Amino acid sequence: MIAIQGLRFQYPQGPSFSFPDFRCDAGEHLLILGESGRGKTTLLHLLAGLIKPTGGEILINQTDTSKLSNSALDRFRGQHIGIIFQTAHFVESLSVIDNLMLSPFLSGKNASRKAAITALKRLNIEQKASNKPRNLSVGEQQRIAIARAVFHQPAVILADEPTSALDDYNAQEVLKMLEEQAKLSGAALIIVTHDKRLKDHFSKQITL
Repeated sequence: MIAIQGLRFQYPQGPSFSFPDFRCDAGEHLLILGESGRGKTTLLHLLAGLIKPTGGEILINQTDTSKLSNSALDRFRGQHIGIIFQTAHFVESLSVIDNLMLSPFLSGKNASRKAAITALKRLNIEQKASNKPRNLSVGEQQRIAIARAVFHQPAVILADEPTSALDDYNAQEVLKMLEEQAKLSGAALIIVTHDKRLKDHFSKQITL
């Protein structure tokens, strides 16, 4: 579960944003739409705990993450939040399987290689487990990014513009994968995008 109330953010000597209150429970899907400059990425970074709000609260499983120290927030993120960025980021010196294992390890959460392999199997990419990310296609990297975000069964899955650079077919495939993996994890799924092709697919949505 994730809920925000009175959430605000001010960039130093830059724009300020106020975001509408919302709640997304376990198993629910929420689409957040908005054109460039409306604060979509800022909102996702706030929800992920990558930046701290100027005001308001962010509740994830009844924990107000805006009140956590930086070190506690890092641990909480690794344990409860899965993030899929528009461009996948990997540690290139590590194999695919080790990239999956890295975040839980750094957050102090026990994670088994078996669970990581299972996540890769669900996305039909387990045969690439020992490969380096740079040797994968863009589509394969995207599947790895989804597997990495969901294999530790986070409470919340956040996806930043996951379909905006894709054609219609691949956009639908990625959307299907995200929904399937969120269902398997029992997670709240929040997609932040300007891709209006997704509007008709979500009953719950917010426009910034």
